Amino acid sequence: MTPAEEPTGPKSLLAQRFRGFLPVVVDLESGGFNARTDALLEISAVILDMDENGVLFPEATHSFHLEPFEGANVEQSALDFIGIDLESPDRDAWPEEIALPELLRKIRSAVKKHSCTRAIVVAHNAHFDLGFINAAVDRCGIKRNPFHPFSCFDTASLAGLAYGQTVLAKACQVAGIEFDNSSAHSAEYDAEKTAELFCGIVNKWQELGGWPLPE
Repeated sequence: MTPAEEPTGPKSLLAQRFRGFLPVVVDLESGGFNARTDALLEISAVILDMDENGVLFPEATHSFHLEPFEGANVEQSALDFIGIDLESPDRDAWPEEIALPELLRKIRSAVKKHSCTRAIVVAHNAHFDLGFINAAVDRCGIKRNPFHPFSCFDTASLAGLAYGQTVLAKACQVAGIEFDNSSAHSAEYDAEKTAELFCGIVNKWQELGGWPLPE
């Protein structure tokens, strides 16, 4: 964010809650585990909002199916696991150099709306997703990446603390969040369930008196 884009108005509750960061819940599907060599095939981002009582909730979901970048590695075992058919005529995939800037533009708009300084990735095992985002940003030559380059909020760790579970489906079950295993491994579905989980943990912490901190 350039100096001209720095928020000038009063900080929103959401900006105050996370030290100027806007949490954006991300999930992606890939053609393997190596962010530099393996294809990014799906990406979904859930932008969060906060009401006047400090209750955090999912506000909007933005999702894209992506074409593998030129020269990308795609493991058949990965496709089998996540259930993606790259040749399906219904897949409606975008080149990442078109889809990624569009997604990041929506996130930058939300950052500005909430008078935040930048976004921060929230994800289940978040450094995996952040690594793929950073690699795609580099490939596409994007100069205005709204996300913090290395900090993130990991719901696997948070769920381990809050519920004693680190697997997304099991954490959701303990938290009372409906989870359909047949829909899992879709970036959009997993991102929305991760967003429910993250919001639930943050809101429960507030109910217990953990935020705002006493003056």
